[in-house]
Order: sequence, then structure tokens, then C-alpha cells
Amino acid sequence: MYRSFLLVAIGLLFLTPIHAQEMVSKANAFIHLLSKEQQAQTLYPFDTGERYHFSYVPRDDRKGISVNELNAAQRKALFALLSTTLSGETVKKVNDIMQLDLVLKELEHRQESDHYRDPGKYFLTIFGVPAAHTVWGWRFEGHHVAFNFSADKNELVAGTPGFLGANPAIVLEGPQKDKQVLKAETEQGFALLRSLSPEEIQKTVIATTAPAEIITGASRQAMIAHPNGIRYGELSPAHQQLLLGLISLYVHRFTKLFADNMLKDIQQAGLDSLYFTWAGSQEHALGKPYYYRIQGPTLIIEYDNTQNNANHIHTVVRDLKNDFGGDLLLEHYKAAHE
Repeated sequence: MYRSFLLVAIGLLFLTPIHAQEMVSKANAFIHLLSKEQQAQTLYPFDTGERYHFSYVPRDDRKGISVNELNAAQRKALFALLSTTLSGETVKKVNDIMQLDLVLKELEHRQESDHYRDPGKYFLTIFGVPAAHTVWGWRFEGHHVAFNFSADKNELVAGTPGFLGANPAIVLEGPQKDKQVLKAETEQGFALLRSLSPEEIQKTVIATTAPAEIITGASRQAMIAHPNGIRYGELSPAHQQLLLGLISLYVHRFTKLFADNMLKDIQQAGLDSLYFTWAGSQEHALGKPYYYRIQGPTLIIEYDNTQNNANHIHTVVRDLKNDFGGDLLLEHYKAAHE
């Protein structure tokens, strides 16, 4: 019965393609609102190496067009495009994370003219020509937000790497005091850990010190060669459900149809191939760094809270088959342009 949890609780197994017709429409609506100069800044060929750049730290040299450079109608169109691929809750998290830059600016006593922390320094870049019969993609990226989407013939192929972070993880003072953008990711991770038996804990916790950063980092190819921790089949049925619920939380950062497709891949690859790993403190408190990871044949999910006195979270979802659209998508693009 517990093996049916993934089917019943999440309602997956949509066997039809994940259509991206609305994404095409919203992308073109955004492009048509841009001036010629803005279009030149935003649009890149699909087969450029720039498509594989992935960064979630503050930068001034990102390619594409920034939120700061858009008028109100253009910004509305940008978030309409985001809403075709991300759940409503995730779009809210993206907005909240962007606003955390203002909290950091205040905490770091930066001048108004200093734009190192800037909620408008988030960039949209479009690769290829959005259309019903083309291979194309786009990226939305800035400090603590990075999503990469790829589509082929109206089918959304990939939505990863997909990164969300929060600094501060918990806002300790000011108008946003007690704000926790990634609260669910934290609480559900600890709920699973605290539910485990001593024997399960012994297998799950691999180190008393947490890694200083997510291990996959901003690498072109996500890989952790040797999965460790506790395997799905070694968990009790109740704890298996908690693990699947945690996976669901991350995968449902995307719109439901695409999330369901990812979950189908996870199930087909074999639930017994999933591993849950913990490192660092088992206490949820400031100054107590900790890390957890879920790894299977098709994905890696990482959560790290170690920086800034363990009040600075990094999380990422990596699709091991389809990151950046995968090699097969690039082959489709090249074949269409021969």
C-alpha cells in the first residue's frame, strides 16, 4: 500500500506530453513588448555556450535583460511567463527571495547607490525562437534564484537546474521579522529526520559536520558519484511516505503537469534507488549548520544551511537526465538546422 503513496498523494502518471503552448505564447508576448535594443540584449541562439551558465550569487555581468530595465507592463509579462512553468507558491517564493536583497542591504549598511544587493538585478534570457515547432529555452536568474527551462515542439523538456536560496533564512529584525521563505523545506526535512528510529538515524547521518555548500554547486553536470545515507527500502513505510512528501515539495516547485512527469520518472527508475542523506547538526537552531540530500537515478535534491551562522539556505533540484534540456534536445536542435 505504501508504494502507492506516490500515485495517490501526488496524483501523477499523466502519460500525455507536457505541453508548453502557453509558455510559447507568454514568451512571445514578452518579446513583443521589448524594444529592438532590448530584444538584442535578451535573445540568444539555442546552441550558445551561454545557455549552460548557471550562477546563484550576486553578479553584474549576467546576460539577458534585468528586471530593473523593464517597465511595468514588461515586468508583468515576465512574471506571466514564470507562471507558465512554476507553481503559484514558487512564484511567490521567487518574489520574496528578491525582496530579501533589501533586507541584506539594510543589514550590511550599504548606501542607497550601492546595487550589490538589488531586487531588480534578476535577468531573463531567451535561447532560440519560441514557437510550436522549435527547440528553445529560457533562463531566469539572479541572487538565490536560478531556473533553466527547455522546450521541444510544445513539450516542456526540462526545468532544471532549479535553485532557490534564502539569506537570511529567518529574518531576525526589521519590518520582515520572522520571515522564512524556505520554511517548508526546512521543517519537512527535520520532520523526516526526527521521525527516524535510532537504527535509521545511524544509516542516514553520514557526518557530524555539514558541507560548506551544496555539493553539486553551479557545475554544468550534476554528479555525486557514490550515493550514501539510508536507502528508501531501509525506511519504515511511514518514513518512506515522509521522504516522498519531501520530494514532492521540491518537484512541485514546478507546475503540476511537469512535476507529475518528473515524479513518474522517479518512480519508473525505482523508489528503492532513492537515498536520503544528512550531515551536520540534528538540532534546528541558529549556529548549528546542517545539510540534507535526496539522490536517485534521475535527480539530486540538496539543502544546505551553513553560512552566516547557519541562517543562509541554498537548495537545488537537478534532473540527471534533462538538466539544461539534456544532450538529446541539443541534437534535435542541430538536426533541425542542418
